[in-house]
Amino acid sequence: MLPPEFLSNLQLAWIVVVDTLTLFVMLVGLIGLIIPIFPGITVMWLAALVYAFLQSTAERMTFWDWVLFAFITLLMIAGNIVDNIIIARKMRDKFVPWSSILLAFAASLVASLFLTPIVGLASAPLALFGLEYYRLRDKTAAIESTKAYMVGWGWSFAARFGIGVLILGAWMLWAWV
Repeated sequence: MLPPEFLSNLQLAWIVVVDTLTLFVMLVGLIGLIIPIFPGITVMWLAALVYAFLQSTAERMTFWDWVLFAFITLLMIAGNIVDNIIIARKMRDKFVPWSSILLAFAASLVASLFLTPIVGLASAPLALFGLEYYRLRDKTAAIESTKAYMVGWGWSFAARFGIGVLILGAWMLWAWV
């Protein structure tokens, strides 16, 4: 039989390891928000889900812990929706057709999967410029459409990053208070 103080120290070490790994994954998700197609908010939520599962299994989840997890879940849903709305809204304000928006997104996705995320980051505006130049036959109008995408992406990043910070803050409140 192990002495109680050994078990207590082992439990404390386990809590430190779980908290550290969860924080690491949350920070990877937050930093990953820089890349438009990386689901950073979802990664952060998955870290919170695993943390909730482990805490629940250890019977350490209180009512307020569940409330904070529900809040994190709502933030994740809102973050994934607001991202698409902001970019599409900015582009639709310049009358960019859905076909150009979807093809630029697809180019970014393919480039990120088969090349690197940095190439994927650059490929969406380049693809959009090419599609809009082909459609409009006007370089200035194509640049305006691409600018609308970049402005939308900037606002979308700011919104997602803000939501990511809120998710991280809610988890820290849950884990450490």
